[in-house]
Amino acid sequence: MVNTYLFYLALSIALTVWVGHTLHKNGRPFLLHAFDENPLVTDSINNLLLVGFYLVNFGFVSLALRATQPIIGLQGAIELLSVKIGQVLMVLGGMHFFNMHMLHKLGRRKAKLAAGSPPPLSPPGLGHTVLRGAA
Repeated sequence: MVNTYLFYLALSIALTVWVGHTLHKNGRPFLLHAFDENPLVTDSINNLLLVGFYLVNFGFVSLALRATQPIIGLQGAIELLSVKIGQVLMVLGGMHFFNMHMLHKLGRRKAKLAAGSPPPLSPPGLGHTVLRGAA
């Protein structure tokens, strides 16, 4: 059973790091576009996204480690691993689509602003207050 856990952890961590690295590297041009070609902001946001990605996925891998039933034989170990790795892959895919959705929304917002749409208004009470008669 311990070998099954160790194999699950090794494979899950390797997949998470590979996907995180791929998203970090290939997502940079999208972020650069979304943040007005500002490399400092882009790299900062990209690194923060990577840390968040790792935290969520490593947390899930840790929570999903425990098996609820005893594993009997090699077949049981392989079946458990397939379910556990499948769960990790589904979470990684979900995180990827969430990130892509957010980048798409950022790109659309930037396109609207570039087209001359007025920026969104701030809620009442959050704008600057002008004090009349104050020196």
